[in-house]
Amino acid sequence: MARILIVDDSPSQLMGIRRIVEKLGHEALTAEDGQAGVDAARRELPDLILMDVVMPNLNGFQATRSITREPTTAHIPVILVTTKDQDTDRVWGIRQGAKAYLVKPFSEAELSDAILRTMGADAAPAV
Repeated sequence: MARILIVDDSPSQLMGIRRIVEKLGHEALTAEDGQAGVDAARRELPDLILMDVVMPNLNGFQATRSITREPTTAHIPVILVTTKDQDTDRVWGIRQGAKAYLVKPFSEAELSDAILRTMGADAAPAV
């Protein structure tokens, strides 16, 4: 079981993503904005972060850059999960250190696949 931090300012998105993460057999941690996500990443050292982009205080691009460039959290893969669907947004997100980019709305299968691809064999729940 992995520990996955979900960072999103929308309560309904947090709940929906949390449901999928837990259905996959993982523990879900949550944060409601970019700064809270950075703080939670430092404190909890999760195995993966699912990061929204459009948020107050610190946007997801800034939070991802902070997490992926800080030595204590740089090993944590980040998947950007956002409504921003332009090619320039994808390129910018990857340049900030994200390992994957998923556009909302997404299906449960798309999110599950992104988690499994990003985490590799470690993401498969124990049977």
